[in-house]
Amino acid sequence: MAESTHRALRGRDLLTLQDYTAEEIREILQIAMEMKKGPRLRPEALRGKSLAMVFQKPSTRTRLSFEVAMLQLGGHAVYLRWDDLQLGRGETVGDTSRMLSRYVDGVVARVYRHVDLEELARNADIPVINGLSDLFHPCQALADLQTVLERKGSLKGVKMAYVGDGNNVCHSLLIACSKTGMDIAVASPPEYRPSEAVVELAVRNAEASGATVEILEEPTEAAGDADVIYTDTFVSMGAEAEREKRLATFLPRYQVMSRLFSIAKPDAFFMHCLPAHRGEEVTAEVLDGPRSVVVDQAENRLHVQKAALSMIL
Repeated sequence: MAESTHRALRGRDLLTLQDYTAEEIREILQIAMEMKKGPRLRPEALRGKSLAMVFQKPSTRTRLSFEVAMLQLGGHAVYLRWDDLQLGRGETVGDTSRMLSRYVDGVVARVYRHVDLEELARNADIPVINGLSDLFHPCQALADLQTVLERKGSLKGVKMAYVGDGNNVCHSLLIACSKTGMDIAVASPPEYRPSEAVVELAVRNAEASGATVEILEEPTEAAGDADVIYTDTFVSMGAEAEREKRLATFLPRYQVMSRLFSIAKPDAFFMHCLPAHRGEEVTAEVLDGPRSVVVDQAENRLHVQKAALSMIL
């Protein structure tokens, strides 16, 4: 591990991977893979440290992985539901942030609006980590990179085909892939394409890393020669009112089925950040089949978060 990189991350926010260099991302992945091989590595790294987990949205993997990560590193996590805090009664995000800074050593927040996360970080004297917002999901993208790295041995030149909604997960994958030299092709309906601002960032990143970024409409074009086919739910939390409209737009064209893999490389594998909806964005045959690595992805959330927490806190 490069000690200079480790020091450079100390006290840093993790709101989006765009704020991290390719080298910093690689260091997090390196430590995550070391921790996966030795689960009890650094058992006292965060002894005496506390992490506030402020959740506006429900969660399985994010909550569990952060709580276990802090426990295995010798620290303590405090789960705080948004509506259990005074935030639910009108206290400002800024006031809450300043108060949290006096009690704990860091905050992970899972929010609907990225602007609330930015306000939390702006007013905090402690590092703030994005556990998911409407714009980005950086910890998920780190786990995804680790999963690819484990199977391919490298990120450079590996191609990911993302099929579906250009959402927060898609945004973080665009940033993560383009930063680390992975090629990414996104296939989405025109009305659900990823943010143009995020795509512009990814294109600039790719110019520096040698990666390619493609924004397409046809899933079969994106899947051509892909090493990875990735999808996410078509109806994210907060978009339930659009469910019928979204499903009518995405189905059946953007559903990941076995035949899509006939276009990809012979050893291509399937990824999904979970929770998944069989029969919507992916068939059960693919999700539960031998190409699927979704459980490994979910496990790697624990390892990348242990790595990030140990470096940041």
